[in-house]
Amino acid sequence: MRARTFTGAAVAAATLLFAGTALAEPVTISFLTHWPPETVAKLEAAAEKYKEANPDVSVAVRAVPFGDLLTTLRSQGGGAGGATIAGIYDLWLPELVRDGLVAPVPDTMASGVREAWPAGVVAAASVGGTLYGFPNEIDVYALNYNKKLFEEAGIAAPPKTWDAFLDAAAKLTKKDGDTTTQQGFGMINSWAAGVVHPFASLLASNGGELIADGKPALDSEPATQTFELYEKLIKEGYSNPHMATADANTTGPFLDNFVSGKTGMIIMANWWESALKAGMGDNFSDIATAPIPVGPSGDKPRSISYSWMTIVNANASDAEKAAAFGFLDWLNGLESGPDGASAMGDILVSMGILPSRTSDVAAFGDRLATPFLAGYVDVLADARPFPVVLGGQEFTEALQMQLEAIQFGQASAADAQSSAQADAVEILERAAR
Repeated sequence: MRARTFTGAAVAAATLLFAGTALAEPVTISFLTHWPPETVAKLEAAAEKYKEANPDVSVAVRAVPFGDLLTTLRSQGGGAGGATIAGIYDLWLPELVRDGLVAPVPDTMASGVREAWPAGVVAAASVGGTLYGFPNEIDVYALNYNKKLFEEAGIAAPPKTWDAFLDAAAKLTKKDGDTTTQQGFGMINSWAAGVVHPFASLLASNGGELIADGKPALDSEPATQTFELYEKLIKEGYSNPHMATADANTTGPFLDNFVSGKTGMIIMANWWESALKAGMGDNFSDIATAPIPVGPSGDKPRSISYSWMTIVNANASDAEKAAAFGFLDWLNGLESGPDGASAMGDILVSMGILPSRTSDVAAFGDRLATPFLAGYVDVLADARPFPVVLGGQEFTEALQMQLEAIQFGQASAADAQSSAQADAVEILERAAR
């Protein structure tokens, strides 16, 4: 049987970490993702290209809705039959590592990652100084607005302050009796990150933080003002929660209403460019990007940032782990993609997603300089990483519940803030035990 051929660091890593593994046997590894079919096809094409040089390694790609991704990892990742490779959101990493579900990146590869990616992105893929994933995308938030609706409402420019933001939301809101036919600002509900990340970006642009010095900071004055902003948007009718629902695929009414011109403004991440283009066609040219409006306690526009990574199942066989790390090392390396970029970077940019590898950002400079994406690239320098801590996902979901309580008129801003802070303290203290 012909032995598999690994490239570069993969050979050394497989030899050092998986000594005694029968590398001469063919192996099939599985790759779990939440990407749409057209992107899965690109990943499968990359896997076929890798197989040309490594004929005994086959990669089977499986996609599930985003809403099912973490539960699939948890339910299947504890056994050898779980996915060999999975794409995960950085917030999930501490718990997955604690539960023994993620294999550390081999030292020879980890050193290359630390050299090729920004330190903050590497830190988000690490726990206790150990690297557990190959970083891929980085996401930030900005204000997306419909230029056509702005013109119709007599708004000359995107709002730079919260006062201007509220004024624009009022002018963009239209009603037919008690029915909202056009909302000024679109919130999101039924999706944890979709609810919390825009709030966190407004909080950051108001000089606040979700967690400061390892402790929840939802009781700060900037946080009070941000909760009150949400309450005002709802009470004044500028945002309608019934137009804001997300589904398991992170699509749904919140997207449909923005695409159809029934939402004037929304705070959203760069990755949804492909969804907007698909839904709007030629009308996508009506959409523009601007920095997050600055609140009364803020000093400049800011966004939160988060990243994704690919991890390897700690419970896979040694042969599968060797093959998985070899494939990921190639997929994220400079020889796998076009014009000195990685194949992963090429896949990400095809979706309108910002790659996190420094050389990929440079290689795809022209493709990232579109009117839509340029606004996101510009805010990277001032972005604040979303806290990656034990209990982070539960913390996010608890804050989601309180923000949705405001949206649906079930809690005042003051009560939601108090409950959110108490929940966060209890969750983080419990997770740290």
